[in-house]
Amino acid sequence: MDVLVTGAAGFIGYHVAERLLARGDRVVGLDNCNDYYEVSLKEARLERLGRHPGFSFLRADVADPDALARAFDHGPFDVVCHLAAQAGVRYSLENPVAYGRSNLMGFLHVLEACRHRGTGNLVYASSSSVYGANEKVPFAEVDRVDRPVSLYAATKVANELMAHTYHHLYGLPCTGLRFFTVYGPWGRPDMALFSFTRAILAGRPIDVYNHGDMERDFTYIDDIAAGVVAAIDRPLGDEVLNLGNHQSVRLERFIEVIEQAVGRPAVKNYLPMQPGDVPRTYADVDRAARLLGWRPTTPIETGIPRFVAWYREYYGE
Repeated sequence: MDVLVTGAAGFIGYHVAERLLARGDRVVGLDNCNDYYEVSLKEARLERLGRHPGFSFLRADVADPDALARAFDHGPFDVVCHLAAQAGVRYSLENPVAYGRSNLMGFLHVLEACRHRGTGNLVYASSSSVYGANEKVPFAEVDRVDRPVSLYAATKVANELMAHTYHHLYGLPCTGLRFFTVYGPWGRPDMALFSFTRAILAGRPIDVYNHGDMERDFTYIDDIAAGVVAAIDRPLGDEVLNLGNHQSVRLERFIEVIEQAVGRPAVKNYLPMQPGDVPRTYADVDRAARLLGWRPTTPIETGIPRFVAWYREYYGE
């Protein structure tokens, strides 16, 4: 297939593109490579993707409709996999305008381009953050998502509504994927596993929010990439699906597994809950299993050591 992957220099985008290229698809990657986190990591991902003859890359911003139009000139595309976004819950409190530009206007431009260019399937990234402070667990796709607790989450809810509208009006097949705390090799430095590993190796304390009384459904990147590719291969019309590990892990246990993998104890700096955070996430993945034939397979006891091994090799520590 011919696939446009936006956010191809990002964590999930890189792994999805790699998986598509390995099976012989042609991939056009698009990314603005902004400096939200170290650009060198994004460039290193792109260098690896560039080793595949089926990959080409455009440095452009989805919020720029003219640049996006130029990307679509490399089509027609069988599928657009839209993973570009301004990520991060906490950063949305500092720079909300960036989220409006990338996550709202950027997504609108992608929808418009898919509509006018006759794209056969749109797969896009949503987030577990849409569930807000939902107390019913596990989180299921039928649960309410109209009470987000961060602007980042609000933009993802808006994306789901926008996609639904474009499917209703124009028949565009759209599948939104709610990712649950993705981790693994080539991950984002602002995520807990990356920052905790970096701090522990350097002998610095780690910040543990809500005094450690938090649980997350940590999902390994290979499982996530497999789910995204399954959605790419199977247009569903108008769907939103959870992609999570279907296991809520206490933060203290998560840190314990990192300590074991690193071989050093963590110095913990306990702090209150941060604005925009939620105490627990936990994915019901039955719908993804039924519609995509997908289930996660990687526990943190397997995934975390793989990340630590990659981190040490990449940074020489």
